[in-house]
Amino acid sequence: MASHPYTDTAAVLERLLRLRAIPFGMKLYESVAEMEAVPKIRRPKAVHTLDQVVAQAARLGWTVGITGDDLVGAQCRAVVGLGPQDDEWLANKGMVGVWYATPADTRAHQSAMNVVPYGKFKALAVAPLGSGRLDPPDIALFYATPGAMMYFINGLQWSGYKRFDWSVVGESACADSWGRALKTREPSLSIPCFAERRYGGVLDDEMLMALPPELLHKAITGMEALAKNGFRYPFAQYGIQQDVRAGMAVSYPDRK
Repeated sequence: MASHPYTDTAAVLERLLRLRAIPFGMKLYESVAEMEAVPKIRRPKAVHTLDQVVAQAARLGWTVGITGDDLVGAQCRAVVGLGPQDDEWLANKGMVGVWYATPADTRAHQSAMNVVPYGKFKALAVAPLGSGRLDPPDIALFYATPGAMMYFINGLQWSGYKRFDWSVVGESACADSWGRALKTREPSLSIPCFAERRYGGVLDDEMLMALPPELLHKAITGMEALAKNGFRYPFAQYGIQQDVRAGMAVSYPDRK
């Protein structure tokens, strides 16, 4: 039986970046029935943050489907368009004095977040990328170290160079990753926030990349080209007191 196209993609990504967590996909659905038709879908038996649902795909390899009712609060729902981004959400009184000093600071934070517009989607599913169950996902995501992320970005920039500019909203950093990628269809890198680390099991040295899945092939092609030039992850340490010319001459012959 032939493997799904993303099965090979996920395996290559894991090999090139030495990933410790499973690359996964995320997909929004206009009806609950569409989400529940995903093969081997699991439905939560408890109330979760979206960070926990994401972790179940990335850490346990589960395929999980949710509606807004499965999520603990308006913040998780709003980022993926499963809850309104109304004035009550913008005010988010629960954050005042907890994460931000004043109501004005809180409202500014909420307004800065990238969110999927509310009204079109009723459900969401996450699944390991290699399973092919979302066929295709709206976005692909993976956790990796800063070094691996830089190598992946180098791969994206190998051909058709583009400078990437990313933002940091602070807490609710899922708006910087899956929120931004779902909304803009652009590669979106984030520094996971407190909630992602406390509730989603994100490790201290991990960052999160979210992007349209077709761009994975572009990045892999670039990383494989870089590998032929001797640039591979993890990066071998050369030494902070060595004469640098011998090391640089491997890549740049004029530095001998």
